[in-house]
Amino acid sequence: MNQLIKDSIYNPIYKNDDLVRSFWIGNGILALLTLLLLLQQFLDLKISNSLNGGLMAAGATCLGSLPILFSQEYSKKTYDTLLGFGAGVMLAACFFSLIMPALFISKNIGLNSLLSSMTVGVGIIFGAGFMFVVDRFLPHEHFIKGREGPLSSSFNRIWLFVIAITLHNFPEGLAIGLAFSGDDLGSAKALTTGISIQDIPEGMVVALALRGIGYGRVISVLISILSGLVEPIAALIGAFVIGHNPHLMPIGLSLAAGAMLFVISNEIIPESHRDGKGIYPTTGLILGFVLMMILDNSL
Repeated sequence: MNQLIKDSIYNPIYKNDDLVRSFWIGNGILALLTLLLLLQQFLDLKISNSLNGGLMAAGATCLGSLPILFSQEYSKKTYDTLLGFGAGVMLAACFFSLIMPALFISKNIGLNSLLSSMTVGVGIIFGAGFMFVVDRFLPHEHFIKGREGPLSSSFNRIWLFVIAITLHNFPEGLAIGLAFSGDDLGSAKALTTGISIQDIPEGMVVALALRGIGYGRVISVLISILSGLVEPIAALIGAFVIGHNPHLMPIGLSLAAGAMLFVISNEIIPESHRDGKGIYPTTGLILGFVLMMILDNSL
């Protein structure tokens, strides 16, 4: 098993925090939150709802990271099950809250079944392709696969993690912004709830991995919280760029779905199955998928 993940799960040794870095990251989080809340006063209802949805997802990431302040030991089975659960939630969100609404909107703006399917299919391919290009050429570091991308060896390791986490969270926030820009408020709420549920274990995983490479409890939690704030920013981008043009909604929703599918297949599922014992992440995936399906159809 990769030493990084082994350390992040089992390492009980407390590391001294860099107080200066913790101070600046903490103040950066407060400043960004203050800016977003002030900006909300000048937004129309749909964009404001998009921002609130992104903030809810960011809050879930924060909630998931907080236990790291009090406990450091989690079983590997729990870790893999949480990853699988997150993958299941995201898979269901892609299908029920992004792809199906994209097909429905395509037909409502005058496309026949074939053209609407092709439009959404092309959007999914381009969304996944965009994430592939970013993953291939932007230096970052995965929790399992290590450093990737050009010049990655010249970057401080903490920033490689921040870049990787940003790649992961951006399509989630974009999907929230696009969902609230449409007319189906129930579907948008279901998507946001599902992503937020998925973000709770994700926040824990990020903080655990940072603990495993030597960062203290406080700074690990702060960086995990900072990673979650990508989502309200991405939600605003989705709402501003695409939200006011209904003809762009199918493309936007399918692009977000493709990006999320890439993250699920390229990162989450391989990490959860890394040791060949797939029953725990598979069980988590099924439970996550069913929960998100129920949320989407009930809300």
